[in-house]
Amino acid sequence: MPLVPEAVERLAAEFGRLPGIGPKTAQRLTFFCLRAPADVPDRLASALSGLHTAVRPCTRCFFIAEGELCAVCSDARRDASLLCVVEEPLDVLAVERSGEFHGLYHVLGGALSPMDGIGPAALRIRELGERVSSGDVQEVVIATDPDVEGEATAYYLGERLAGNGLTVSRLAHGLPAGADLEYADELTVARAFTGRRAL
Repeated sequence: MPLVPEAVERLAAEFGRLPGIGPKTAQRLTFFCLRAPADVPDRLASALSGLHTAVRPCTRCFFIAEGELCAVCSDARRDASLLCVVEEPLDVLAVERSGEFHGLYHVLGGALSPMDGIGPAALRIRELGERVSSGDVQEVVIATDPDVEGEATAYYLGERLAGNGLTVSRLAHGLPAGADLEYADELTVARAFTGRRAL
């Protein structure tokens, strides 16, 4: 006879499939659900089961939305001439937390990675081209991750969007606030010098 009931093992296995959740955390979450009043796991199950029916990608930018358009695309106060291109919906939240960007977004759905079989057709690059060709967009800010895939994607988009009469820019990379220069790697220091600005 197994030490732990199958239902407990099954829930822990499902929790363990979530990103950032290891086996011990999965067990803790499972035992929390066991100890909690019955309405707590019921509310969790209800929220999970309703997620895919209530939320879908925005038809314009592919961020998350409850209707056709997301909260950003529905906001008439946003600058429609400025478009920020990101890899994933979570990146939109990161940019929004900064409070510095007041334009619209375009979520690619990933980054170019030939090793993983992800080419331009697997991303929402065609839709980006259609948005830019509408004539409303004057500047595209490419905010892909500063890793190999993100840099390759930024370069590809820069080449593809060049010559359309719009400004294509890339987020600056450099030293994070509060970091010590002595602990920064060579690439970070090089990018900090390249992206330096006048005080």
